[in-house]
Amino acid sequence: MEQRVASPEDLVPGQLKQVKVGDVLICLARAEDGEWYAISDTCSHEAYSLSEGDVWGCDVECPLHASRFNLRTGEPDQLPAVKPVATYPVTVRADGVYVEVT
Repeated sequence: MEQRVASPEDLVPGQLKQVKVGDVLICLARAEDGEWYAISDTCSHEAYSLSEGDVWGCDVECPLHASRFNLRTGEPDQLPAVKPVATYPVTVRADGVYVEVT
């Protein structure tokens, strides 16, 4: 299922936003290079909202214990998290930003 979750102007580079596609909570991210990403909003270490964290290059840092996840792959780049989070395809069109959850 693909769903419109934002407008292209909603986030500037370095910002995060929690969105929902169906029953799935997503951390919508605009990396510092301007690219858009979507990963699970739930940290795999302590089930905390990643969209409340910070963007560091192409990583998102969980505000609870500072685990970092690569926005492209979902892989943890910094402990204490060791399990990856899910990633989702993002499409940016003139009329909106879309995330696909299968």
